[in-house]
This record gives sequence, C-alpha cells and structure tokens, in this order.
Amino acid sequence: MALPTDVRRRRLVAGGLVVLVCGMVGLAYASVPLYRAFCAATGFNGTARRAEKAIFIPIDRKLTVRFDTNVRGLPWDFEPEQATSTVQIGKAGLAYFRVKNRSDHAIRARAAYNVAPEAAAAYFIKTQCFCFNDQTIAAGQEVSFPVIYYVDPKFAKDSSTSALTEIVLSYTFYPTPESAPASPAARS
Repeated sequence: MALPTDVRRRRLVAGGLVVLVCGMVGLAYASVPLYRAFCAATGFNGTARRAEKAIFIPIDRKLTVRFDTNVRGLPWDFEPEQATSTVQIGKAGLAYFRVKNRSDHAIRARAAYNVAPEAAAAYFIKTQCFCFNDQTIAAGQEVSFPVIYYVDPKFAKDSSTSALTEIVLSYTFYPTPESAPASPAARS
C-alpha cells in the first residue's frame, strides 16, 4: 500500500531537516580548526605563517620589524632584547625575547602572536618560535627565547604591502591549564 503524497512529502521534509541540522552541528564543531587552518595558510587576521623549512631568496629591499610583548594573568616580565630589527626581505632574521618568572613557583604558559598590519601576515614566516609550544619557567628563572623568521619576497610585489616599511610582531603570554603537558623551557 502506497503512502499518501502528503505523508511522503512530510517525511522527505523531516529527513531533509535532520540532515541539515546534523550538517550544521558538524560545521559548528569543525569551524574553529578550519578557521585556524585558513588563518595559518593565508595570514588572515594577522596570523603569521609557520614554515618547517625556509627557502631564502633575498631581494634588495629592507624592512623594519618592531617587536611588541605582553603578558596576561602571569607574574612574568617579558620583553624583546631589542625593540626593532632591520631585515632584508627574503633573508632570515633572528630576534631574542627575555622572560623572567617573578613568582615563587614554576608556571607554564603559551605565547599567542600576531602580525600587523594584517596584510603583511601572509608574508611573515616563522621557522623557529617559542610560541609553537607551551613553556614552563621555574620560580625566579630568566630565559631567553630565539625567534627565526623571514619575510617572503612576494611581500614587495603585493599592492597591499609593497609600500610598507615596517611590520609589528606582537606576542602575548597566557597561562595554560595545569592539565596540559609541560615542555622544558628554552636554553637560558
């Protein structure tokens, strides 16, 4: 016996709505990792790219990189060893950042980073950075962290970045949950 057209239509609509709701829930769970992957790949929202292996192709143009440091909810002193650095586009740059734990106990934290202006983030590439892992600093310990980076030569050809003469690399240290595994601090 065939179902009336009205009942079939209602079941079809109900099935479509169930599929739609399941798809929306799946997208909600996947949105954060997808957004992070998109930002890392494109430099969107000031997210610097990370490279496992650098390919340096220097061009005859220099750029000033200004360093900014902040801490949120930590008894730490955090500062760059030098406020700015002039780097040749396409050539490696090296910066050091000092962190001192002023507390009487070890603290684990992670640094978040940002590049400004936002258009430059797609071309600012870090090959080594303390921000890739949690850092544990012992009570009273002072640590120096290196950052190796370069600016992709495509920076000079992009109409949104070609006139820029300065980039700001900003770091903010945040405490991490105690349940997260700790990694040893960088060499002092």
